[in-house]
Amino acid sequence: MNRRLLAYFLLDTSGSMNGEPIHALNNAFNGLISMLRSDPQAMDTLHLSVTTFDREVKNIIPMVDLASFHPMEITCPDSGPTHTGAALELVSALVQVDLIKGSTEVKGDWKPLLFIFTDGKPSDIQKYRQMIPVIKNMDFGAIVGCAAGPKADESFLKELTDNVVKLDTTDAATLSSFFKWVSSSITMGGKSQGTGESISLPPPPSELNIII
Repeated sequence: MNRRLLAYFLLDTSGSMNGEPIHALNNAFNGLISMLRSDPQAMDTLHLSVTTFDREVKNIIPMVDLASFHPMEITCPDSGPTHTGAALELVSALVQVDLIKGSTEVKGDWKPLLFIFTDGKPSDIQKYRQMIPVIKNMDFGAIVGCAAGPKADESFLKELTDNVVKLDTTDAATLSSFFKWVSSSITMGGKSQGTGESISLPPPPSELNIII
């Protein structure tokens, strides 16, 4: 069995994403899948899981290989909170089920990747902060946070990871640019894990502001 590279996506679908932002997210995410499918190594090793979070947290696409991935229309309610902490709790449970650990008989999967996209801040701050050490202890190959739009608060993502990008808008062009960068990050992640090195993310395009 091939060693797999598992990539988890947590996508904010709270009420503020309603309208153009959710359409832009759908288009950009589907574009990401197309880009990844052009990479033979990704087709060979990459598996994806998509979880949306608003008032409810749903694993809308359980872990599936890239070739079998069928994009679905991501929707969001008219209004409602952003349960980012509950999303982290769910992803920690999913990793424990999905990830094949290495042993003397089995090589096991590569270190998984986690991408978090939000246009706001956690409504469940206490749960979010409880989950931060849990996620950090899970040995992800990389955790990337994206704070998109004028109301996004990147400071909460900075508590979780050093890899945080800020998008000024949630329009189609900007989100496409972000997911193009995600695609190259995944591709580089697969290659660098093959050499045993830690993942170094590629430089982002000019539309993305890296938060230091």
